[in-house]
Amino acid sequence: MSLQVKDVMVTNIVTIEAWATAKKAAELMNRHDIGCLIVMSNSKPIGIVTERDMLKRVLLQLRDPRKMRVSYVMSKPLITSSSQTEIRDAVRLMNERRIKKLPVVEDGRLLGLVSLTDVVRTLGYFEHVVSSLCERCKLRTQEETPPQKTQVVESYP
Repeated sequence: MSLQVKDVMVTNIVTIEAWATAKKAAELMNRHDIGCLIVMSNSKPIGIVTERDMLKRVLLQLRDPRKMRVSYVMSKPLITSSSQTEIRDAVRLMNERRIKKLPVVEDGRLLGLVSLTDVVRTLGYFEHVVSSLCERCKLRTQEETPPQKTQVVESYP
């Protein structure tokens, strides 16, 4: 049994419309203390805007965030995953595409988001669970093992 994206993804995703301003995007990211927003158009995910996108396409280009549209700032095309994708395949995709956040989409509908932080946190938790189970198995095995019979050998001078 291996972990799938659905086992790791978060489902409370904050989204923004493509026509919204970069200022609105920054306000949403700040209010929710998050590093990205999924960009929507006609209820479909079409892109992602990250803190890095804001830095590169707004701040460093000295653009006015009150006038700059999210559709200009966002990264596209949107690289996505299915909820059934195995975590190792999702991580491989993220590594190959050099992304840290992977939206989970099925039939054009946004289901969740997986970040590298989510993966590390989840794998750390499962590692703890597995090591705890191993320790319990060792203790149980020691308790169930009957004591070794010792043989007394008498010797005479």
